[in-house]
Amino acid sequence: MYAVRLAPDADEAAFREAARGCLAAVLAPRDVAFVPPDAPSLFPPPPAAEALPEIAVPRAYAELLHDAICHRAADRFALLYDVLWRIVQGARGLAANPADPVVARLAGYAHAVRRDIHKMHAFLRFRPCERDGRSVSVAWFEPQHYVLRRAAPFFVDRFAGMDWLIATPIGTAAWHDGVLRFGPPVEKPPQTADAVLDELWLAYYRATFNPARLRLAAMRSEMPRHFWVTMPETTQIPAMVAEAGRRVAAMRAAAPDPPPRFAQAVAARHDAMASPPATAVPPGPSLDVLRAEIAACRRCPLHGPATQAVCGTGPEHAAVVLVGEQPGDQEDLAGLPFVGPAGQLLDRALAEAGLDRGALYLTNAVKHFKYEPRGKRRLHKTPNTAEVTACRWWLDRELAALAPRLVVALGATAATALAGRPVSVLRERGPVRFGTRPGYVTVHPSYLLRLPEAARQAEAYAAFVADLRRIRDLAAA
Repeated sequence: MYAVRLAPDADEAAFREAARGCLAAVLAPRDVAFVPPDAPSLFPPPPAAEALPEIAVPRAYAELLHDAICHRAADRFALLYDVLWRIVQGARGLAANPADPVVARLAGYAHAVRRDIHKMHAFLRFRPCERDGRSVSVAWFEPQHYVLRRAAPFFVDRFAGMDWLIATPIGTAAWHDGVLRFGPPVEKPPQTADAVLDELWLAYYRATFNPARLRLAAMRSEMPRHFWVTMPETTQIPAMVAEAGRRVAAMRAAAPDPPPRFAQAVAARHDAMASPPATAVPPGPSLDVLRAEIAACRRCPLHGPATQAVCGTGPEHAAVVLVGEQPGDQEDLAGLPFVGPAGQLLDRALAEAGLDRGALYLTNAVKHFKYEPRGKRRLHKTPNTAEVTACRWWLDRELAALAPRLVVALGATAATALAGRPVSVLRERGPVRFGTRPGYVTVHPSYLLRLPEAARQAEAYAAFVADLRRIRDLAAA
């Protein structure tokens, strides 16, 4: 038996060097005892090797070592060497086998270490302090394992603009002049007070505490008492828990809070314009009144994220109405239909077909922009059936006010809204009837923009212009 000396907080590099020495001497795990540097031992050190071997280990073992080495368990070095020895002997997949008892125990150590790092990131609290004539933010924390070096880079990234010192029973980490330094343990720093900051933080903590969602077992599991000593807000927990039952009972007995005046005004406006079913459309509203009602529409959830409702534009006596799907990003911001890339393409096609946009009425089947946030961009998202159905009320009222000769559906969504049934543009392209109204189905200009090949795009654009020419002739007839 040989004694291999490793410090209790030895890192991966120290363990690797010691393990390579044992492997060079062909020492099986039963022949090795890992002991602290100052601990007495009757066993001699391992025989010195002329050259330490280079050992390639599987990724699963490297990850296991990375975390488990930080655990406080005294047997972790022996367990790690046991797994390494068997890997070198040919069991290459051992570290990824959770059924092996040694691997399972090390995996538990690794999980505990990761949890301890997470707790340090979440529960450490800096306090202002004067040290050597300069302002330093100081924190005391008592980790359960040797995680200081692993956890410190998180605070470098988050608090790089200030000088700070983290003191623990296992060592210190100091950030000063852009350099992170580790040192030996120090005494627990004195608790300093910042009355204004403390009161703001404690007031926030009290305000966010929901007694109706109090779960003591879950709270103790997520925030064990071991960490309370460094968290000023925990002084309020016993009192808040004690009065939680009374507060919940008072909440149940209390009358609902009155809505704010703005909410009352919106509700009153919504009630005043409550609409009957889409099958009973009142004829002949003026477009100005209709636009005001559409601007206040709350018939579906799309009004929430959209900037505004986008109403139709054009003369009240327009013979032709073009109906698109919904506003796009630029239309949502401008409050006007067909002003984005698809609208610009439509303008060019109308001019080639001999149609004056100023003589047409342009609108959409859905009046609010539906989108999916993607970073700083808002990507178009097709309205669903419920949203199209809810907005059909407004489309029917627009058409009743306009009484056009021809209604043109640009794309499947518009055609479905007008026909009241699913419509395939490719199969039904051309003249149709939308109930009692003469209509025409063609593609939406955005379809042309999405075509990947220039040849296909040119062919589809020519067909679209041909549709517009036929629409011009039908309206004239």
